[in-house]
Amino acid sequence: MSIKSWYLIHKWTSLVCTLSLLMLCVTGLPLIFHEEIEHYLMDEVEAPEMSPELPATSMDRIAEAARLQRPDNVIRYMFWDADHHPNLTLVSMASSMEAPPDENNFVVVDSRTAKVLDEPAADEGFMYIMFKLHVDMFAGLPGMLFLGFMGLLFVVAIVSGVVLYAPFMRKLDFGTVRKDRSSRLKWLDLHNLLGVVTLVWALVVGITGSINTLSQVLLGVWQQDQLAEMVAPYKDLPPATELGSLETAMETARKAVSDMEVNFVAYPGTMFSSLHHYAVFMNGKTPVTSRLLQPALVDAQTGALTDSRSMPWYIQGLLLSQPLHFGDYGGLPLKIIWAILDIITIVVLVSGLYLWWGRRKSPVRQHIAEVETGGGMQEIAR
Repeated sequence: MSIKSWYLIHKWTSLVCTLSLLMLCVTGLPLIFHEEIEHYLMDEVEAPEMSPELPATSMDRIAEAARLQRPDNVIRYMFWDADHHPNLTLVSMASSMEAPPDENNFVVVDSRTAKVLDEPAADEGFMYIMFKLHVDMFAGLPGMLFLGFMGLLFVVAIVSGVVLYAPFMRKLDFGTVRKDRSSRLKWLDLHNLLGVVTLVWALVVGITGSINTLSQVLLGVWQQDQLAEMVAPYKDLPPATELGSLETAMETARKAVSDMEVNFVAYPGTMFSSLHHYAVFMNGKTPVTSRLLQPALVDAQTGALTDSRSMPWYIQGLLLSQPLHFGDYGGLPLKIIWAILDIITIVVLVSGLYLWWGRRKSPVRQHIAEVETGGGMQEIAR
């Protein structure tokens, strides 16, 4: 492929995705530090100080406390986060099991006393707006798929930029920024230098971001594939009406998958379960396996284990890409590095717009000829 073709690919893929990428970089910056920001902006609920020997109460008591707090709602999920929110159970409720997935009413319950501590709002505040803009632009699945396509264009723009960087550097030392030349030429040198410096990070974020936008699609595939196979024996049975003990179901799951711990529970009738099962999702205990989930399906009436399998490769890839996208593997130091690279990428995107705007009427043939004759891509900015 000729330099001219690569130049046109880089130019148009960059232009098409730049505004979307700018929005994603700006909204992604606070999301990197979402835990720290939420702790600062909100009076975050914490479990009261008690004896460390005090055991957790029955999950059935916790479920009953949540139902009494919101008697017009049903429980769909229960979540735990022992590292960041010890001794707390987050109960997700909705008006019905068939309510839209983004309808969530949360109740925070003390895991030791079954006392309701808070009902945090799920759909308001600065971080909620940043999250929705970053994930789907308040447009649901179409918005997610659109942003995923922009992420793929971003990856193509990066690859084509790398191809063009070789002729650009033909007569220059790496990292050269010609401060004694025109302002536009200095910005072009800086644009290319910063683009190469952030190359690997930008590829990682672009690819993982595109994968994350497929989460609903991949979940649908899993529902029709592995989950349907796991619940096939119950396909023709009527839905469970009287649910058995949640505590018993969790104990059954812990015994069946003894090397993992409970991450969350999906009630019968939710998208992560069937009409007949508690789905107890377990995660590992190492930095990597803690991101992976394994469902244990427990009969909601009898409390017997019916199946437990590792999730398929496409779900595991999704689960690993989500924290990697936000630098959530190495604590605060990695988050700081992610934020610095995010800011540098914003500079690359803005400088790219500036360079295009200043030369948008110049013929492509002139630019390519300058590169092919050894003048270098830097001459485009003259």
